Amino acid sequence: MFWRGVWGYLPAQIVQGVVGFLTIVVFTRLLSPEDFGHYALAFSVTTLAHTATFSWLEASMARFWAAERTPAGVATHFASLYRTSFAVIAVFTPIAAVVVWLLPLTPAFKLAVAFGLAGAPIRNLAKLAQERFRAAGEVSRAAAVDMFIAVVGFLVGAGFALAGTGAASPLVGLAVAPLFALPFILPGELRRASGGTVDRDRLKTYAAYGYPIAASLMLSLVLASTDRFLLAAFMDAAAVGAYHASYSLANRTLDVMFIWLGAAGAPAMVMALERGGREDLRQTALEQGSTLILIGLPAAIGLSLVARPMAELMIGQDLRAAATLVTPWIAASAFMSGLIAYYFGFGFTLGKRTGLLLVTMAIPAGVNILLNLILIPRMGVVGAAVSTAASFALGLVACLLISRRAIALPVPWDSLIRCAVASGVMALVVWRLPPIGGLIELAMDAGVGGMVYAVVALTLNAAGVRDVLMRLIRTGRRAIA
Repeated sequence: MFWRGVWGYLPAQIVQGVVGFLTIVVFTRLLSPEDFGHYALAFSVTTLAHTATFSWLEASMARFWAAERTPAGVATHFASLYRTSFAVIAVFTPIAAVVVWLLPLTPAFKLAVAFGLAGAPIRNLAKLAQERFRAAGEVSRAAAVDMFIAVVGFLVGAGFALAGTGAASPLVGLAVAPLFALPFILPGELRRASGGTVDRDRLKTYAAYGYPIAASLMLSLVLASTDRFLLAAFMDAAAVGAYHASYSLANRTLDVMFIWLGAAGAPAMVMALERGGREDLRQTALEQGSTLILIGLPAAIGLSLVARPMAELMIGQDLRAAATLVTPWIAASAFMSGLIAYYFGFGFTLGKRTGLLLVTMAIPAGVNILLNLILIPRMGVVGAAVSTAASFALGLVACLLISRRAIALPVPWDSLIRCAVASGVMALVVWRLPPIGGLIELAMDAGVGGMVYAVVALTLNAAGVRDVLMRLIRTGRRAIA
């Protein structure tokens, strides 16, 4: 199931990656640094609101679907989640409207927050369907929804930016895109609730499971967004824009990879545990963890090596210098964050000990706030990036230690060592290449670095990559024969 998901979700993640890069390229040029900073702040606010309100429902859809074995159980599962979701939307919408109206913000900033909050209920309904598709192994449907929302959201946002909507433009796209998708996916999902009733005992179980996840996600967002608010307080919106551009460039690159592998790996691990037991889970987890390291580690190191030419190519002139300084720190943060969110932290959800996940994330979140207060006044945007990296390092250690009380997923040490050696050789080679600048340097560094890493990784059979390649070759030969 894992590898079927890996290949099935690959097109969607390629699209997500391209759209993510285009978002940075386009919006750092169409929006002023101040508008881009206000967009970053509004995006953080709306993401926190969505997570606090709706994430527990989405997490419950993903975790509990596989355990349902009867039509009546499935109907009750869907009825409980969707009807509760509609009730939450009915409460969330007027409260959000009043809050936006009362906020002492500039009109442009207020408009950005308003569109972001307006899109949260729409994204929730689309996300519930996507989580069910992933849990059921309906890879093509989940991938199609991802691609549709990503492309339409970017195009709508870019159109509004060209029309002069300012900071609200990307958030308009994020609100409108899932609205276009709902007519194609929501009716079928609601039919699955036919004959089902809202089961309060189930909802209590879902809430006990999902709310700690939502709270831990909020703490993760604190780790990723507190620096923006403190930069705005200590500096200005333009500094927030510069930091968010560089953060997005590095973090989005790795996040796409982790989301891709996590979308395939999370349902596979749930299925392995529910229907095969702990030993099946261990084998599935090792395969996923090794693959995360095989792809994520060289990507993080590679991003650090090409920070300058990538910023020259992809980020507007006014925001470029900060990106070069911040990218290596953010790349390290994104790698550690991915290991927590898409591998080691999943042991808490598998063991249904999500309260421990909340404890795990509370530690680095608190440290992050403290470090930002100390380092931002002294180091500016670099201080924010250093604080984030240090906090995620502490979070990874806490996750490894505390997850022993739930289900401790195995550390793929052999893969980590081999991939680290291959990444080190890649870094030494790329470091010696001439700094000619721009697209040519970026292409040269990425191409040479990728080839060197591939050769060394295959030679060392890092994460079993040579075994997988040989298996694919044998499969292809049998298909031709």
